[in-house]
Amino acid sequence: MIKDTAEVAIFDTHHLAEDAVKSLQRAGFDMKKLSIVGKDYHSEEQVIGYYNSGDRIKYWGKLGAFWGGMWGLLFGWAFFMVPGIGPVLVAGPIVAAIVSALEGAAVVGGVSALGAGLFSIGIPKDSVLQCEMALKADKFLLIAHGTREEIDRVKDVLHPAAVQA
Repeated sequence: MIKDTAEVAIFDTHHLAEDAVKSLQRAGFDMKKLSIVGKDYHSEEQVIGYYNSGDRIKYWGKLGAFWGGMWGLLFGWAFFMVPGIGPVLVAGPIVAAIVSALEGAAVVGGVSALGAGLFSIGIPKDSVLQCEMALKADKFLLIAHGTREEIDRVKDVLHPAAVQA
């Protein structure tokens, strides 16, 4: 049996992350094997809310169109309040890893439940810490899950657009 692995790319803006997702989609990468994580943005002047309509979440806020698009492309979504990072929106299979870390109280020394979720899918601890720092700096994580061959293909499509964690 071939073991799946994961790779993280860090993007400075939601536009760059969205472009990367669309590039991978055009290249035929399975969208069910892609996750995205980013901080939620708040604006005191606009109403922000989350609600569920049927089987789709609706989001109002500064990045509503971006998150709506990601939730339409990727499999699964969640909203977490991560101590030290703040409100985080997540889409894709990483949601299950984070929930599993929360339910199992899996904590890897010095990292959050988000970090424990990343660690549980094979991201090295030093890269997990880099990912958490990137989120604190309002960057976006794009996580590809798959075989080594699939991950190599992702790197070919995204290079040099992203910083690898």
